[in-house]
Amino acid sequence: MPFSLAQPAQHELVIKKSRFIACVEPVAGREAAQRRVAQLKAEHPDAAHVCWALLAGGQSAANDDGEPGGTAGRPMLEVLRHHDLQGVMASVVRYFGGVKLGAGGLVRAYTDAVAQALLTAKKIALIQTVQLACSVPYALEGWVRRELDLAQAQLQTVTHASVVSLLFALPETRAVALSERLSEGGRGQLLWLDAKEFAETHRDNAPHA
Repeated sequence: MPFSLAQPAQHELVIKKSRFIACVEPVAGREAAQRRVAQLKAEHPDAAHVCWALLAGGQSAANDDGEPGGTAGRPMLEVLRHHDLQGVMASVVRYFGGVKLGAGGLVRAYTDAVAQALLTAKKIALIQTVQLACSVPYALEGWVRRELDLAQAQLQTVTHASVVSLLFALPETRAVALSERLSEGGRGQLLWLDAKEFAETHRDNAPHA
């Protein structure tokens, strides 16, 4: 199960006079991560490097910010991946102490700084949601809506044509039970639709009250 963080957490290491100030925090995507990096650089104008990594699905990224390639961003990203995190950014501000650490030393320093910060971070489970879509005769619309309310499903799109079609989302852990209830209660009149295709076709249809 993937996790995010409840709030930012920090840790500082000093290795051979270099300071490594690590922060791990929830960040939704690359644009937000880049804004955060700009903020860190403004807060630490004398720092030699502000390296960072973001684990956020298709927006994941790693940046060495001038350190030798593969010695900072990628190792930090691997730490986030090892902890099964999503939507989380790790950043490390480095103040150079005058002693070079070598590639291996840098990998260890950036890895340890982020790992230590995560030790104090509070993780929160990310509950996966799924989309489902179905169509029913008008006579069953009210019943379907009541079942969605009971399951705490979010009604996203409703269309009224020869039948009523509904697109909704709910936590994956409740999806199977709701599907079975709707299939059974629909008495053969409920038809399941391709949710992704339905969402793309009717993306401009807001649910009716």
